[in-house]
Formats: sequence, structure tokens, C-alpha cells
Amino acid sequence: MGIQTTVVFADLTGSTRVFEAMGNARATETVTRLIQWIGGVCESHGGRVVKSLGDGVFATFQSGPAATAAVLEMQRNHQKRLSVWPAPLRMDLQIGVASGEIVEVDGDCYGDAVNLASRLSDLAGPGQIWATDSVIEQLHDGSVRHRNLGPINIRGRNEMAIVHRVDWQEEVSEFLTMPASLAPQKAPDSTFGQIELAWLDVRSLFRASELPIHLGRVDDAQFVVNDPRVSRLHARIEARQGSCVLVDVSTYGTWVRFHGTAGASGEIALRRQECVLHGSGEIGLGAPLSDFSAPTISFNTTGGNVLLARRDAR
Repeated sequence: MGIQTTVVFADLTGSTRVFEAMGNARATETVTRLIQWIGGVCESHGGRVVKSLGDGVFATFQSGPAATAAVLEMQRNHQKRLSVWPAPLRMDLQIGVASGEIVEVDGDCYGDAVNLASRLSDLAGPGQIWATDSVIEQLHDGSVRHRNLGPINIRGRNEMAIVHRVDWQEEVSEFLTMPASLAPQKAPDSTFGQIELAWLDVRSLFRASELPIHLGRVDDAQFVVNDPRVSRLHARIEARQGSCVLVDVSTYGTWVRFHGTAGASGEIALRRQECVLHGSGEIGLGAPLSDFSAPTISFNTTGGNVLLARRDAR
């Protein structure tokens, strides 16, 4: 018989850089101490550490609230630690949480929730917590801030998972509330039916019925942009009430610039925010469009051909 359990995978990112900076012996000691600390936080909230995974921890909890309390403490205290560490030695935490039925065999755990939490920890950006709907449903209303990222394709699963990003900041930070420098925008075209995207030599057309889609660095994204500044799943494009909406879900932010509008030279900066896409323009992932090296996607919602953004031609 399976057991209803909440699974947590907490992984350190950037360990390769730390090994290069510190050498094998010191880096191994540092990573080991961090892994032991993560395990201790899990146990202090009633969790059981199933195994350590080199630079991560796999743990189980009897409830979603207990697991959520543990991962919130991890991110908050680890961020305080990182604030005083030299940049080359910083290792962020990325965490996946999922609830469901698991089976225990010889001290190890198996099941869809295990696979799902593991994949979410891979997909979450540095400093992020991604949790399934089944975890969020167990939390008291208003007890934890979170944002619905919508249905996400998970490799190896037939059904898409509804995923939420849990906001662990104790106070709403400037990063989360930074107002976008909104340029005057035309009213969105209520007859939106498709969007064309282009990056380098990659072109794709998505009809409204095929949305939502994700822009990101990994194969789980429907439009892949392979650049280190791009988060695994960086932004989402969805059809909403006849409009095309871009939602930033990234670590470093998204920038938008429209063609042929007043103030077209201005950029809209999105930090966990959204805006309506209309006409044509450019989307910068992970860096402002004013940075000529920024990974830039051209978009067109009018049905015409996308004009590729050639940064070196400006």
C-alpha cells in the first residue's frame, strides 16, 4: 500500500564553480556541511531525509504545510548566509515539492510525487521553490504567498502538472514589486489568434489554442533559448480574454519593447509581472534590451512575418 507523503528535493546550484575556486578538499567540506544543514532543517520540521544526493537532499514529510515550512526556512536562512559570502563561492538553493502516494522499499521511496519533486527542483531557478497544486491545496489561505505558473509539461509524464512558485521572502522585496516602466500602449487586439516568435535562426508560430507556452533554457519549454542568463522556464505566454499575455517567472527578469508605438525606445521591465503583447516587438530574457548581448526574441501577433532582431546590426 502506498503512503500519502510530501516529497522535497533541495539542490545546490553552482557547486562546480565553487570546486574550481576552492579546490576539491575545501569545496567538499563546504558542500557537505551545507547538505547536513539542509537535512537538519528537514528533520526539525518532522521530515525524514531519505538520502543525500551529492549536492542535494531528498526528504519526505507527512504533510504539505510541514514541508513548506521547512523549505521556507531553508531559503530564508541560506539567503542570509549568501549575503556575506564572496560571489564565486555562492551556491543557491533550488527546491521542488510535490505531494502524492509513494511506496517505500528498503528505506528508499518511489512514486510519481518523487519523480515530480525531482523534476521541479531541476526546473526551478536558483533561489526558487516550485510546488505542485497538491501541496498548495494543503496550505491555509494566505499563510504562504505563491504564484500559479500554470500547467507545465514534465518529461516522462502524460499529464501536465499545475505548478506554483512559492515566495519565500519574509517581506515583499523591491524586486518583486518593482513597477514596470510602462510605455504608452495601444489597446490590445481583441481578435488575437496567433503569435510568431524568432530567436537567431529559430522561428515558431503558436496559435491561441496552443497557449500557454513557456520560453526557457530547457527542453521542457516550448520555445528554447539556450543562454545562461535565461531561466529554465523563464516566461509564459498565454491567451487571456482575447489578448496575448506575457508573464515573467524568471530569476533575472524579462524586458519588452514594442515597435511602432509612441515611446517605442522605452523598455518595459517585468519582475514577476506581466504585460499584454500586441503588434510586434522584442522580448529580452535575463538582461535589458539595451544590452546588445541580451538573448532577444522577436514577436509578432498581427499575422505578418517576424523580423529577426539582429543585435549586431544596430
